[in-house]
Amino acid sequence: MAKPVVGAQLFTLREFTKTMPDIVETLKKLGDIGYTSVQLSAIGPVDAAELGQALKDAGMSADATHVSWDRCLNDLDAVIAEHRLWDCQHVAIGGLPGEYFCDGGVHRFLGELAAVSARLADEGMDFSYHNHNHEFMRFGETTWLDELYSEAAPDLLKAEIDTYWITAGGGDPAAWIRRCSGRQPLLHLKDMCIVEQREQRFAPIGQGNLNWTAIFDAAEQGGVEHFLVEQDNCYGADPFESLATSYRFLQQNGYR
Repeated sequence: MAKPVVGAQLFTLREFTKTMPDIVETLKKLGDIGYTSVQLSAIGPVDAAELGQALKDAGMSADATHVSWDRCLNDLDAVIAEHRLWDCQHVAIGGLPGEYFCDGGVHRFLGELAAVSARLADEGMDFSYHNHNHEFMRFGETTWLDELYSEAAPDLLKAEIDTYWITAGGGDPAAWIRRCSGRQPLLHLKDMCIVEQREQRFAPIGQGNLNWTAIFDAAEQGGVEHFLVEQDNCYGADPFESLATSYRFLQQNGYR
């Protein structure tokens, strides 16, 4: 079984992806670290074709994106055209508007998703959902996230489990990765550390308290294709160095 490819989620570098020159420089720095893949997210209003050329020039693949749900519903033809330019198969959303997190919200989302997912499938693309911790709200006997993956067929919805936010919601990342086995092309890798005053913080991979041995084993057994490294907040540290620390840890564990 092939090992997952390591990519950088560009949300970590959102202050350095606002213009095309910034993006070109950012891709070069990521390449110098060792990354060959990115997830496109939180980039400025740049031309899609220019971005595609910049990726090629940097020797980078765009293995996934984060697209707003509004664009998926109302601008899907343009979304598909962009992904063709980037040779990108995996469309994902970073989260849904708050109105969906209620009793009945899962069914509303899945009802709207059906046409989006079918259209993407016609183009050889799929659709993944990225969780935070609010999906662990309970409605009756189950959580929102439980209901989502119980109700949605794998060909309708793929999973993009986020290891930090699963932990923050009280879940076990490895258990959730196993639960989504076979339907999870993308995995967000984030570590969690504890600092003074019992504050939970994001940390470079390997610098926190998550059980990475169990996470890696579940990911490989479950067919995860892409490890996407993200650190939402670097707390004043250089985000490029944070991504480099994470990459070195993954490299030491046999991933690149």
